[in-house]
Formats: sequence, structure tokens, C-alpha cells
Amino acid sequence: MGEEESKKVATAEHVAEEKAIILSTVPPSKELEDKPDDSKALEQLLKKKAEYIEKLKNKIALVHKSAEEKRAITEAKRGEDLLTAEEMAAKCRATGSSPKKPLLGCF
Repeated sequence: MGEEESKKVATAEHVAEEKAIILSTVPPSKELEDKPDDSKALEQLLKKKAEYIEKLKNKIALVHKSAEEKRAITEAKRGEDLLTAEEMAAKCRATGSSPKKPLLGCF
């Protein structure tokens, strides 16, 4: 995973954490607490707040999952490249010749 992608992941995670902290520290408004008949409105606000925090957590999890998938794909490709290079090296050792074209730029 590139440095640029890891910065994006870190930034998204930081923004989501800040929003979650702000939402969790802000007390419900005094107007809603003072009026007993507005308890439904207060409950709706708290429900929306909880849903929003859950959405933010899901976004963070999704970003982490996609980053992990990209990391796994990169590792698999790297393993295939190393295997190809090892096969080429074994073939060259067996025949006693050098490779005709550079495979990974390291020959």
C-alpha cells in the first residue's frame, strides 16, 4: 500500500474520530430537556446521533477492510514475482547461461 493511501486512511479515520468525539461530548440541548412533552424529540435526536456514530464506525471499518485487501493483493503479486525470478534463476543456473532480458530490473 502506498504512502498516499495510508495518509488517506489516516485522515479519514481522524475525521471520523473527531466527529464521533464531538457528538458524544455535546449534551442534548437544554430546550429539549426542559419540556417533558418533547421527550420523543429528544429520543429521536439521540437515536439519530447513535445512527450517525454507527455510520462513521462502519466507514472506518470499510476503509480498513479495503486497505487490507489492497495489501493482500500486493503481497500476492510480490510473491508471484519472486517465484518467477527464482524459477528464472534456477533455469539459468541449470543451463549455465545468463538471462537474455531483465526480468525485474535486478539482473
